[in-house]
Amino acid sequence: MRISGNELGLNKLGIVDLVNVHRNLSVESMVDDIVNNNEGVIGLRGAAMVDTGIYTGRSPDDKYIVDEPSSSNKIWWGPVNQKISEEIFDTLYNKVVNYYNKSDDSKTYIFDGFAGADPNYSLNVRIIAKKAWQAHFVHNMFIRPEEGELNGFNPEFTIINASDVSNKDFESMGMNSETFILFHLKKRIAIIGGTEYGGEMKKGIFSVLHYLLPQLGVLSMHCSANVYSDGGNAAIFFGLSGTGKTTLSTDPVRPLIGDDEHGWSDDGIFNFEGGCYAKVINLNKDEEPDIYNAIREGALLENVVYDEETKIIDFTDGSKTENTRVSYPLNHIDNSVYGQGKPSVTGHPEKIVFLTCDAYGVLPPVAKLSAEQAMYHFISGYTAKVAGTERGITEPTATFSPCFGGPFLTLHPLRYAELLKEKMEKFDVDVYLVNTGWVGASAKSGAKRFSLPGTREIINAILSGQIEGSEFEIDQYFGFQIPKTLGEIDSNLLNPIRAWNNLDEYHATAKDLVQKFQSNYEQYDLGDAAVLNAGPSL
Repeated sequence: MRISGNELGLNKLGIVDLVNVHRNLSVESMVDDIVNNNEGVIGLRGAAMVDTGIYTGRSPDDKYIVDEPSSSNKIWWGPVNQKISEEIFDTLYNKVVNYYNKSDDSKTYIFDGFAGADPNYSLNVRIIAKKAWQAHFVHNMFIRPEEGELNGFNPEFTIINASDVSNKDFESMGMNSETFILFHLKKRIAIIGGTEYGGEMKKGIFSVLHYLLPQLGVLSMHCSANVYSDGGNAAIFFGLSGTGKTTLSTDPVRPLIGDDEHGWSDDGIFNFEGGCYAKVINLNKDEEPDIYNAIREGALLENVVYDEETKIIDFTDGSKTENTRVSYPLNHIDNSVYGQGKPSVTGHPEKIVFLTCDAYGVLPPVAKLSAEQAMYHFISGYTAKVAGTERGITEPTATFSPCFGGPFLTLHPLRYAELLKEKMEKFDVDVYLVNTGWVGASAKSGAKRFSLPGTREIINAILSGQIEGSEFEIDQYFGFQIPKTLGEIDSNLLNPIRAWNNLDEYHATAKDLVQKFQSNYEQYDLGDAAVLNAGPSL
């Protein structure tokens, strides 16, 4: 819908007299603009395909939060949340506003919608952008308003995306590059410049919710969630990128609540988003049919390699980036709660799964954790990067991200850990660790990753309760419980000490990983001896 900027209150932001403003356009209109503006092309089953410019991922070193009195004492300051002064924010804000005011008659796109499917905790969000594909992206990712919901809409947080604007004075301002992603929590405004990457908007709102919701007693989580078809037996899946969080929670027999960001209140689980943002590198339509089939008209592919004439995609080609992605609304997943016409909310989880991709081959494919072990591993947030996933990674590299979402935490990690502990105890939830990486050898040995069908069998055994009938043994280094047998899975693969052929190499590798865990945990120690003692030991 075309509307004047003043009618929407943009003049209050300093953006004045814009007349070519389009609010909540249809997908068809945005895709037409993507093509007509030479932002992208039409590909697989009508999905739009775009490249995101020089940045194919987030720019964490260029994210800052304004240091101001109302929030300063609450923020977890450091590498994740860097301080920026109000003066610098105002300077760059004026630069962004001037860019919009000088945009002549080119279209300005506005998305008004919601973050948070529970109306008790929902945040009214407004995204302002100049690129049609960015408007398409946020339309996919946030909760789209129903008819009448925009009447009297008042944005509670606004992102102004000026990706074409760069900061040439960054060095004199003490910043890291010409790119900037700045948050002013008191003013409820964020500005983006120098990067087109859509994930900055998605994760920007996630960071805002990480600030607001824990202060209301709601645990904000980087996790996926699904349920049984009757709405019962909810489960949540924590895991960093590459661990299989989206793939494993998108299950043909369990409706999806959401694949990435959720809140856990005293009423239950609710999705923050209205869509999914899935990796598509090496996408296999047979192993991941729900994601593959979601790529159709209304979906938006990023940075995939395709034939210029036929537009056929080569999902195995990571020459642009290993972080190839697709965004699509939740109703593209037929077996989703949202796709069934219901809000993306459910009751309290009965199972929590911590996903990790252990490239060292030390962790078992599945283990049951005590409450204290769950706290330890939540705070640790471990996975491992493997050669080829990022520039400079030539061998397995341990990665620790507190609460499985360190780059998005606004408060100190211990605040989220305390909330998890409180809710685990209050609602009596079992926790399992599932390793989707290597078992019996490290990635650098040339061995294959644990099979996806095998991991699905493990997940099904956890959710059905079948695993509870197993006899368990104790892992030598990590102390958690490992089932001796489980369904059709080779029992020798269940315990690393039996899976490795070279035991000397296993013990050396395990001890090295234990030391990495211990060294990392020192910075997040809860001061709880029981949790500390639940960690791995030599």
